[in-house]
Amino acid sequence: MSPQIAVDPVLPGDITARARDLGPLESPLIWLALASAAVAVLAVVIGLWRSRRARRWGLSGFLLLLLLSAVTAVNSYVGYVRTPDDLARLLQRGPGLVNVAGRLLDDGTEAPDASDNDSSVPLSRPGTTTTSPSGQKVDVVSIPDPAHAVPSGDNYVILPPGYTDPANAGRRYPVVYLIHGYPFGGPRDWLTSGDAPGTLQALQQANVIAPMIVVSVDMTAGNPSKDWECLDVPGGPQLETYLAKTVVPTIDRRYRTLADRGHRALGGMSGGGFGALNIGLHHVDEFATLVIALPYDDLNDSIGVLGGNQAAIAANTPRRYLPTMQFSAPISVMLAVGTGAPTDVVTARRIAESLHARGQDAVVHAERGFNHTWHTARATLPYLLAFADQNFRQSPAS
Repeated sequence: MSPQIAVDPVLPGDITARARDLGPLESPLIWLALASAAVAVLAVVIGLWRSRRARRWGLSGFLLLLLLSAVTAVNSYVGYVRTPDDLARLLQRGPGLVNVAGRLLDDGTEAPDASDNDSSVPLSRPGTTTTSPSGQKVDVVSIPDPAHAVPSGDNYVILPPGYTDPANAGRRYPVVYLIHGYPFGGPRDWLTSGDAPGTLQALQQANVIAPMIVVSVDMTAGNPSKDWECLDVPGGPQLETYLAKTVVPTIDRRYRTLADRGHRALGGMSGGGFGALNIGLHHVDEFATLVIALPYDDLNDSIGVLGGNQAAIAANTPRRYLPTMQFSAPISVMLAVGTGAPTDVVTARRIAESLHARGQDAVVHAERGFNHTWHTARATLPYLLAFADQNFRQSPAS
């Protein structure tokens, strides 16, 4: 069977504009206003310099405003915290008063809360479900796998509207698995920073894609600060095995999926994109489509997680093994980058050329102006999901 011809989808302008829009907490006006306020406070402090009390309080206020300006400027660039709900869930990862502040901000209207700590505390209950007004449901499915050194795993399953309707009881759905970035990433990121629920809803309401299930996978192994790169770590968590041999079969058992490789896609962003590429190439029998944002094909600074094991390094460096890889089944790959990150563009083209040389299909989508950030992942997600849908439609159900 020859691979399908990969095509970069053409999407409606309202969908692409929506994906590129900044959230209310990403606006550069926030950090500019805070920086202006800091300058104003400093000017007042200089004018009242002889007053010790005014000087002390004024300098404290100046430093606080300067710090908030720096933090919001970084967020405006990266695009990690879009809304007050995103901020609430980020604060809930912290201790003490920070956690309390997060709970006060959280109105519970977006991503569900799996546990008090996104990744380090396993669920003690079966799971939770939230439902949007459109009928879209998000389940939190705890899939711990101690046998592979994965103590917890709070995976988010986005179900399409109508999934639970009796009329659809016999309908099965294709699945896209998405992996978060490293370090300090988590499975909720694709629901908040990545806006996967909103993107899915917009695409489905516009009849751009058929209904599908999207699973945001927890690949933190209970330690979100560690840059695991989704690897089977010698003497550590076996994350590649966890995803391919534990998460996927569990999702197929619990939900009405089209449980064949032709209707199963794997993707991710940055470190999760590397993981999707590496795992997808290792498991072409399970995933026929790869949808990757901000890709790279070399372990680089993360090589230390393999502890100098040269065999493991060679087996997990696509840049080294892809040029001579033998494919037992065809795959189709989309690589999405921002034009503001030239290294990403070069890397994506190199991966695509290597795949083409091995007879596989690959296409590079370059999004104007964005860099190696969540802005790019969010802006390109509609293209990645539409690309997966194209391949799903071309695959006969087994």
